[in-house]
Amino acid sequence: MSIDAQSIDLKDRFADFFYKNLETLKDGLPEHINEHREKAIQSFQKQGIPNKKVEAYKYTDLNPAFEQKYRTYLRPKSIDFDLNDIFHCDVPALDTHVVLLLNGWYYEAKTPQKKLPNGVIITSLREAANEYPDLVKKHYNQYADPEKESLTALNTAFAQDGVFIYVPRGKTLDKPVQVINLLMDEEDGMSQHRNLFIMEENSHSQVVVCDHTLSQRNFLTNSVTEVYAGQNAQMDFVRIQNEHNGSTQLSNFYLNQERDSRVMANTISLHGGLIRNNYNLRLNGENCENSTMGLYLTDRGQHIDSYVHMDHAYPHCRSNQLFKGVLDDYATGAFNGRILVRQDAQKTEAYQANNNILLTDDAKMNSKPQLEIYADDVKCSHGGTSGQLNGDAMFYLRSRGIPLKEAQLLLMYAFAHEVIGEINITPLQDRIHELVEKRLRGELSRCNYCQMHCGDAGKN
Repeated sequence: MSIDAQSIDLKDRFADFFYKNLETLKDGLPEHINEHREKAIQSFQKQGIPNKKVEAYKYTDLNPAFEQKYRTYLRPKSIDFDLNDIFHCDVPALDTHVVLLLNGWYYEAKTPQKKLPNGVIITSLREAANEYPDLVKKHYNQYADPEKESLTALNTAFAQDGVFIYVPRGKTLDKPVQVINLLMDEEDGMSQHRNLFIMEENSHSQVVVCDHTLSQRNFLTNSVTEVYAGQNAQMDFVRIQNEHNGSTQLSNFYLNQERDSRVMANTISLHGGLIRNNYNLRLNGENCENSTMGLYLTDRGQHIDSYVHMDHAYPHCRSNQLFKGVLDDYATGAFNGRILVRQDAQKTEAYQANNNILLTDDAKMNSKPQLEIYADDVKCSHGGTSGQLNGDAMFYLRSRGIPLKEAQLLLMYAFAHEVIGEINITPLQDRIHELVEKRLRGELSRCNYCQMHCGDAGKN
C-alpha cells in the first residue's frame, strides 16, 4: 500500500490513510498497544510534519521528504532468497546475538525469537506484546511523548513491529545484541518500526544498531526506540547509520534512567541523504551517569540534524554530550542541544560540546547549545565551534614532509577519535575506526559487505 502525499495538507492525508487501514494496523496486536493509536494520530494532526517554523526544526524542513510517494509496509515483505547471500555484517569479528529487521518488520527466518537461560528475552515487539503483555504494557509509550513530538505521534499511530529486548534484574547479556535494519524494495518505501529495550535493576547490556539500504530506491524511516535503565543498570548503546543518499532517516531515542544507572549512547553517522536524530534523555534518580555522543561525516548535499534534550530531574547526576562533525562539499548540518537542570537537581554536573570541521566554503553548520538551569549548586558548561582544520597543526605536519591530503586525513582522524574512542566494544571500535578512515578518504560509498552493488542511490 502507498501514501500519495503530494498534498498541501500532509497531516490530513496521513490521517485519512490511517483510518482506512486501522484494522490492518491493529491486526495481531493486543489492546495495550492499539489503544495508543487514535490518540496519537489526533496529536499528529494537531502538530503536522515539522518544518522550519517549528523552533526545534529551524534548520530542517521535513515536508519535501514526506511529499514523495512511498509504499507503506503494513505487512512484512516476502522474499524468496536468503539475506545471508547478499548481506554480511560490517563488523565480521563482532560476536553478537543478531536481530534482523527488514523494512521495519522482524525477519524471523533469520532471527527466531530467543529466550536465553538467564531469562534474557530477544524477540519481535509483536511477539513480546502478546507473550509478555504485563511487561510490555508497563513500559510501552511511557517514555516517548507523542504530545510534544509529531514524528513520535506518527510512529505511535502506525508502528506494528520492531525489536524487544529484556534483561532481567541482576542479569548480564553474554554478548551484545546487534540489530540490523535493512531497507530493500523495488519501490520507494516508508518504514515506521518501534523498539523497546528494558534493562532492569543491576543488569548489564550492550546493544548495537546498524542501519543499511540494499536497493536503489528512496526510503523514509521514522523509528522510535524507548529504553528503560533500572536502578544501577549499565548499558552501552551504539548506532551506525550507513544508508545511501536517497534515504531519509528520522530516529527518535527516548531514555529513562533510574538511580545509580550508567548509560553510554553513541551514534556514528557515515552516510545518509537526510538524517534527523532526536535524543530525549531523562535522569530520573540520583547518581545517574549519562554520556551521549555523536560523530557525523557528510558531503555533497547531505544534511544531518541532531537534537538533544537532557533532563536532569534529580540531584547528584552527571551528563556529558559531545557531538563532532566533518562537513565537505555543500553538505549542511545542525545541532540543537538543551540541558534542563530542575530546581531540585542540586550537585548536577552537565557538559555539552558541539565541534565541527568545515572543509569547504560551501559547507554550513548551525549550532545551538543551550542551558536552562533552575538549581544554584551545579557545574555546567556548553559550547560550539565550527571552522577549518587547525592551521598550525597542518603546518607542523607539512613541515615534516607529510603530503597535504595525508595531513588533512590525520587531523580529521584525530578529531573523530575522541568520539569513537568512547565505544566500549573493542571489535566494534576497531571496525568503526576503519570505516571512518575509509569515509574520510572518500572510499566508503555503501556497505562494504553488501553484494547488491547499489552504488550511490539518490546521488545528489
